[in-house]
Amino acid sequence: MQHKTQLTLSFLLSQVLLLACAEDLECIPGFQQKVFYIEQPFEFTEDQPVLNLVFDDCKGNNKLNFEVSNPDFKVERDGSLVALKNVSEAGRALFVHARSEHAEDMAEILIVGANEKRGALKEIFKIEGNLGIPRQKRAILATPILIPENQRPPFPRSVGKVIRSEGTEGAKFRLSGKGVDQDPKGIFRINEISGDVSVTRALDREAIANYELEVEVTDLSGKVIDGPVRLDISVIDQNDNKPMFKEGPYVGHVMEGSPTGTTVMRMTAFDADDSSTDNALLRYNIIKQTPIKPSPNMFYIDPEKGDIVTVVSPSMLDRETMETPKYELVIGAKDMGGFDVGLTGTATATILIDDKNDHPPEFTKKEFQATVKEGVTGVIVNLTVGDRDDPATGAWRAVYTIINGNPGQSFEIHTNPETNEGMLSVVKPLDYEISAFHTLLIKVENEDPLVPDIAYGPSSTATVQITVKDVNEGPVFHPNPMTVTKQENIPIGSIVLTVNATDPDTLQHQTIRYSVYKDPAGWLEINPTNGTIGTTAILDRESPYVQDNIYTALFLAIDSGNPPATGTGTLHITLEDVNDNVPSLYPTLAKVCDDAKDLRVVVLGASDKDLHPNTDPFKFELSKQSGPEKLWKITKINNTHAQVVLLQNLKKANYNIPISVTDSGKPPLTNNTELKLQVCSCKKSRMDCSATDALHISMTLILLSLFSLFCL
Repeated sequence: MQHKTQLTLSFLLSQVLLLACAEDLECIPGFQQKVFYIEQPFEFTEDQPVLNLVFDDCKGNNKLNFEVSNPDFKVERDGSLVALKNVSEAGRALFVHARSEHAEDMAEILIVGANEKRGALKEIFKIEGNLGIPRQKRAILATPILIPENQRPPFPRSVGKVIRSEGTEGAKFRLSGKGVDQDPKGIFRINEISGDVSVTRALDREAIANYELEVEVTDLSGKVIDGPVRLDISVIDQNDNKPMFKEGPYVGHVMEGSPTGTTVMRMTAFDADDSSTDNALLRYNIIKQTPIKPSPNMFYIDPEKGDIVTVVSPSMLDRETMETPKYELVIGAKDMGGFDVGLTGTATATILIDDKNDHPPEFTKKEFQATVKEGVTGVIVNLTVGDRDDPATGAWRAVYTIINGNPGQSFEIHTNPETNEGMLSVVKPLDYEISAFHTLLIKVENEDPLVPDIAYGPSSTATVQITVKDVNEGPVFHPNPMTVTKQENIPIGSIVLTVNATDPDTLQHQTIRYSVYKDPAGWLEINPTNGTIGTTAILDRESPYVQDNIYTALFLAIDSGNPPATGTGTLHITLEDVNDNVPSLYPTLAKVCDDAKDLRVVVLGASDKDLHPNTDPFKFELSKQSGPEKLWKITKINNTHAQVVLLQNLKKANYNIPISVTDSGKPPLTNNTELKLQVCSCKKSRMDCSATDALHISMTLILLSLFSLFCL
């Protein structure tokens, strides 16, 4: 079938080209036919010729050699394309690169199905109708041109020819389009007489893969007499781009103990060459593994997909026995299907073996010892454990629990995040006299649960023996604070109360002495032997040392130990009020105009340092006034205030008004005082009190005031 295909298609195509170019017999270096179509056989048979390729550099083909894009084929010296082995699948196209001492060129062999032959020839010749010699509607024949990329100088290099079947004297070919008179300009040009198309520099398929040009024929004046006709130029890919890994860094994770064949990650490379050819057909392989233990082949990469999978048994994928839990793989991606002629790109894949909790924590010893003084809190011992899992995970981090021996919750244990040790602390002070020894049972677990087939064993529990050391503790007051209620002003020497302090060190049989520690007002004393507290001064509820009716003092109880220990007791004395303060009057000065129409002079208020009922209601009174007529009066407003009113306008002068104010205590206390009244001249809203007349004082009032003071 394949031989028949070669005779049918190749011969027909060559005959068409020969007929079209009969009038032009000059030699054009390169393949005499650049495109071949063959029907896909069931299998290409080893050493069986597929077709013949004709290459001529017009100078004898010295040092001619061929390269085929598919390594399963080769081209013999005579141009025969043969398979090196039985090949059932060769892809959609083969490319043959020929190079001699004087020329090089590329031919394309397209492999099509039986129903694709007709369309393939139509595409080349741009014709309608059946196979055979095409009949063009126009006189211009512009067959597609195939140009290999990356050709070497010299340039310009002839790549094809446009033929005009009808000759017209003076007619010229004109070429236009992208690559000629459009950017990128000047890549292609045409001989306006012969129709030879040439390229002026090397092409890059990855930049531009196809050019669509137009050919016209003009007369001497430049008028178009034929065309335009489309001229397609395709750039044939060469394997000039090595695969590249663009998505790095590549880091994968796999759990230790994973089954053989577990997928870790996928590596994907990119090749800028033509994806429809072997130039971009990639195959992956592992070039190097670091480290090589426990096996130099820990992983496998799917050559086509790039998937990296584990290939060792789960027991070998043990993080705790590995030299390091990190593996670095140098991954190669080679084009041309991985054959030696392909280009290679590399990247490094980092694979981390993740830890799972397959090792329980274990105490480094079964029993720990600790000693602590009674009355002291804080860390008393660090419990050490070992765990072979990853320290950066919850499979390593320890959680400690006291499971026995802590009924009073005197102990707590916490994990040191840096060392993973258990820090055992006393949080409630221990008492030697109650218990001199404590035994704790402690277990340790991980933050993360163990894997199903692993369990915590006896080594995950430990005992802590704690010895409490006796210290000389200070005496303790009972109760503390102590409270008592007393009236203020009790006689000096009165007993306030007797304090009681005991020594916690019951086994030492020590004596206790008492002393005053803080007595802000200096009102108290204490008997050093029996603890009786008495007064050395009057207790004054109104003293600044009394806050909210409470006076506070501190006392010491000192034992006879060596060195002695001290306890502190607080005494709160609540002072009850007695009526020992006379009320005070405010204000003591008032002013009024001599022509005032409103004779209400001032509102007086009274206050008392004592507490109710020894304060208000207050009683306000005026002493008797001398003379035939009264000058003022006082009127009660409420329990704490009264108003002084003039009964007539007075002359400009200073007056002293005698007033008495009495509280409601039992017995009541009276304060006799004077209100100074200034009668001033007032003009234009200004009060002038500076030039007052001589002071008007009633002798009767003076005598009455003196009499009242004498009675007090």
